[in-house]
Amino acid sequence: MFSKTKRNIVFTVVISLLVLMTVTLATIYLSNRIALQKENEEMLKTYVQRFSLDDQPFMPDGEKPDGKRDERPDDRDGKQGPRDGEPGRNEPRFQLSTFYAVAYSDSGEVISVYNGNNALQSEESILQITDQILKSKKTGGRTGNMTYLVEERDGYTLVAMIDGTINSGNQTLLIKQMLIIGGAALAVLAVISVFLAKRIVKPLEENDKNQKRFVSDAGHELKTPIAVISANSELLKRDVGENEWLNNIDYENERMSELVKQLLMLSKAENKDIPKETLDLSKLTDGEVLPFESLAYEKGKQIKSDIEQGLTVKGNPNQLRQLVSILLDNAVSHGTGNVIELTLKRERHNANLTVTNDAAQMSADQLSHLYDRFYRTDEARNEDGSHYGLGLSIAKAVADAHGGHITAAYKDGKAVFTALIPIEAERRKNKE
Repeated sequence: MFSKTKRNIVFTVVISLLVLMTVTLATIYLSNRIALQKENEEMLKTYVQRFSLDDQPFMPDGEKPDGKRDERPDDRDGKQGPRDGEPGRNEPRFQLSTFYAVAYSDSGEVISVYNGNNALQSEESILQITDQILKSKKTGGRTGNMTYLVEERDGYTLVAMIDGTINSGNQTLLIKQMLIIGGAALAVLAVISVFLAKRIVKPLEENDKNQKRFVSDAGHELKTPIAVISANSELLKRDVGENEWLNNIDYENERMSELVKQLLMLSKAENKDIPKETLDLSKLTDGEVLPFESLAYEKGKQIKSDIEQGLTVKGNPNQLRQLVSILLDNAVSHGTGNVIELTLKRERHNANLTVTNDAAQMSADQLSHLYDRFYRTDEARNEDGSHYGLGLSIAKAVADAHGGHITAAYKDGKAVFTALIPIEAERRKNKE
């Protein structure tokens, strides 16, 4: 039980941190992307406003429409350097960005191609992109890593673009680094959460152990006075004969003896360090059904069993008998119908023991508390006093101690109790 609690704590912490990290990274990525896009759009608008066709190179041969040659000075690599009149020449943010501009005449011919100082695209690819932009009939937007604007001017159409490849690469690198750092931090916090879960659950484990020890110790201590009361009552009956008061003492003493017996059974069932052996659960279940058939017959009921043979488990035979008998006794004592169905089938890696009987309507709240200690539905409280609400608690403890679990459901007017116990053959396969 507490192992599951620890896992739930660690799972909750890790999932919460993972969600927080994902939301944080997504927020950083989107906000950064939006900010960069906005800045690119603003710079591109400024670039277009400052753009002058007279300051741009015209055709690859450098010849302008008036027959003059483009006279831009060469840079250190022998390439033409920027003119003083080119947009944003003296501003750092423009110098760190790459702009492309293509001017088309009214007839659709290319007048000028400018592919930037730090060009990442060839002139051919620039022309392909601008052709696609013009065909789309849009005046602005994004295509790939390019942000573009189209502006109609006197005698020509300008298509200007800013390249966001470097920014996108930097952003991707940032996200990768954050994922690596975040993953490492998540792993460290997961280890810390395991330690914290143990610290949180430790007081609960100690309290649970103390409660179980108290139940066990109290049960053993009560056995002696119960035996003394029974012996004294028997001696008094010999002296004064049968009377109402002594009979009442015997009745209550027997109830107390049964309660102590069940408490001790519960204490043993909750101890997972019990001796276990390989046994045939099919034969064990079949053997437990037989005595309950006569008990059910006395109450006008019938037990129908369907038991698959050869299901082998590793467990404690006494406790598994208790499990079967508790489910059958519960059906015989509290069932409202005349037929009780018991099935034992293989279900994947488990032996599925199911007991079904007609029952009064049970709410979801009642079903959730059926395995609580001393819990009884209102109908069960009208019994003869031999039930204390511990039977199903013992059954659950037995199933848990054997690595399985037990559930309760209410379907179509029937109460369905299902216990799953791992099959021994499957245990061996999993280990191998």
